[in-house]
Amino acid sequence: MTRPGRHFLQIPGPTNVPDRVLRAMDSPTIDHRGPEFARLSREVLESLRPVFQTSRPVIVYPASGTGACEAALINTLSPGDRVLIMETGWFSHIAWRHPAEKLGLAVDYVAGSWRRGASPELLEERLRADTARAVKAVVVVHNETSTGATSRIADLRRAMNSAGHPALLIVDAVSSLGSIDYRHDEWEVDVTVTGSQKGLMLPPGLGFNAISEKAVAASRHARLPKAYWDWEPMLKNNAAGFFPYTPATNLLYALREALSMLHEEGLPNVFARHRRHAEAARAAVRAWGLELVCEDPREYSNSLTAVFTPDGHDADRLRAIILETFDMSLGTGLGQLAGKVFRIGHLGSLNDLMLAGTLCGVEMGLRLAGIPHRPGGIVAALDALTAPEKKLVGA
Repeated sequence: MTRPGRHFLQIPGPTNVPDRVLRAMDSPTIDHRGPEFARLSREVLESLRPVFQTSRPVIVYPASGTGACEAALINTLSPGDRVLIMETGWFSHIAWRHPAEKLGLAVDYVAGSWRRGASPELLEERLRADTARAVKAVVVVHNETSTGATSRIADLRRAMNSAGHPALLIVDAVSSLGSIDYRHDEWEVDVTVTGSQKGLMLPPGLGFNAISEKAVAASRHARLPKAYWDWEPMLKNNAAGFFPYTPATNLLYALREALSMLHEEGLPNVFARHRRHAEAARAAVRAWGLELVCEDPREYSNSLTAVFTPDGHDADRLRAIILETFDMSLGTGLGQLAGKVFRIGHLGSLNDLMLAGTLCGVEMGLRLAGIPHRPGGIVAALDALTAPEKKLVGA
């Protein structure tokens, strides 16, 4: 059936692709061994660094974020190496624990809450107990897409330094980069992983590794098998503006345009916009009388808001009603939150009116689904959006 207007894609990624980015993709494919491509490649690789807030190289793969997660592991570790992975939700398991175990790494999966970020105190305790320095890497999901909780990476790095532990710090920034302030160099992250389909405003298809000098040094001794994911030929070819295999040329056109948009707006303004939208979404949830998944205001996500439906009410039924009635997609609950939670994505190319329309769709859906709630969430969100600038909760 043909529907009027545009579909509201309000999942936590893939996100809406701006028209400018779509038009940039609509270009003839060029010779990926020629000088025009070299210029494109160098421009993109250089423009990526400020988004990660790093002076170090960023490697771009024709891959998903999951592929970039695997690249981070196999370039820095050897069979049997012990890896400490902080449990924060579905993606700490499916994107990190599961692949690490498949790769033959010894995984220490540190139990955590699906309603909070990773605990710096617990991390320091575990590392201090590792007197043999057997742990070779710590893995943390910065923004847990399944829960709407953001781990405090700066505090986790301080915990590692306080313990005097030499482990690598590997961070999953798939749903935070380009949306939430992220500082690869300042926070002494060794490998930052992300994908193209969220804050970078592209379709899926590109995976990224930002790498420290310590990570590069580790890669020289890492013995996990690698070919496609190997950093060495990527770094060597990238220095001349090329790739060791066929790149995703048209996605690189898109990436160049998306990076231009981020830099034109200014990253501090991008982060402030996401904070405003997140606070407005949370104001609506509180006004409805519903419960946020994230328990700690310091860890509220600015990329998405995860919301419990009341006991006895199926979140997936609510999502289905909203999709059928209003042509709007919301994120589903994952893992232990399946059927209990719906997720409102508010990241990427989004403005105040788009967010207001999204929250209207949620409130109308709550009414149609017969889910107990108080009216007035939209008014609360509009009040938040039009309030004078102030320090926001979770900022």
